Amino acid sequence: MSFFFLALGTVSGAWAARIPAVKSDLGLSNGQLAYGLFALTTGLIVGMRFAGRLTDRFGSARVITPAAVVTALAVIPPGYAPTLPLLIAALFLYGVVNASLDVSMNAHGVEVERACGRPLMSGFHGMYSVGGLLGAGIGGLFAWFGAGAGPTLATTGVTLALASLLAGRHLLPPAPPAAPSQDQATAGTRRNGWIVLIGVVAFAGLVGEGAAVDWTAVYLFEDLRSSQGVAALGFAAFSTAMTIGRLAGDRLALRFGPVRLVRVSGLLATAGLGAALLVGQVPVAVAGFTLFGLGLSTIVPQVFSAAGNHDPQRAGASIAQVATIGYAGLVAGPALIGGAAEIVGLPAALGIPVLLAAFMSASAGALRPPR
Repeated sequence: MSFFFLALGTVSGAWAARIPAVKSDLGLSNGQLAYGLFALTTGLIVGMRFAGRLTDRFGSARVITPAAVVTALAVIPPGYAPTLPLLIAALFLYGVVNASLDVSMNAHGVEVERACGRPLMSGFHGMYSVGGLLGAGIGGLFAWFGAGAGPTLATTGVTLALASLLAGRHLLPPAPPAAPSQDQATAGTRRNGWIVLIGVVAFAGLVGEGAAVDWTAVYLFEDLRSSQGVAALGFAAFSTAMTIGRLAGDRLALRFGPVRLVRVSGLLATAGLGAALLVGQVPVAVAGFTLFGLGLSTIVPQVFSAAGNHDPQRAGASIAQVATIGYAGLVAGPALIGGAAEIVGLPAALGIPVLLAAFMSASAGALRPPR
């Protein structure tokens, strides 16, 4: 199961690493490139609307392997797109199939958790982070040897597509669908409200992740006057802490429970980023971003696990709804911080993720497992 999270992270990391090459090959301006990236995001949102229903109807085990194969292959066309309109179309398609893999693998991850009787979702998401680093490394290696975006993505995509066919043999067998009970039918309104609440928790967490990705190095370099190397180190510390925290998160969830874990994690993220902004010294800021990454690392996996376990017969739909709300934060976060920074400055604007981290801590009770 871990392989599919690793595969999606690798595909995403390889694409992200070769975005500059695609931009250069097509001679795109920043604004034109933004159209393509927006098409990818739009494809993700559109795909989420269908991925949950598809997963619940056919079972995650039947969806995840073909979704992984198609996602791995769908990353190839953007590397060879000869014009901006074709790049936009290719990225939209990639976003749609990416959503199907994202939802189905998280839904299957919940099934594996239930079968094993212990938390596993944080480790799965940790493998996604490892895959992102691996994909970025692959992209950098191909760039070092002067290979274009197309060969990079083709090699990565074909390799992962073939490996997905082998990994699919080790998934849990599909579970037979169960008819909804009368209690489930009458609890729809309450369930929808709960889904929105934990979706907002995911949104808050992903705003923080997006803000850290885009603004950590900028804050260290421009506001604290660090060198570019130290600025890069700050983001590397955040990313490493995210990966380590996710790989350790399952043991923490098993020992302390998801509610206590998310509550403490939110406080840790609040304290870490808050100290980085209030003290305004480079060493403290790097340490603060490290704590911020550790705090954020366990929250979104616990949200996805809670969504899938709340109503196992609708795990796909629940995860899709939560992911749709949550991933909006990943997209909107950097823009939100950037817009606020134009008005009040970047240090004050980064106070937004601090407040959202405190909100996640306060809302941790929503993740209490159902009876």
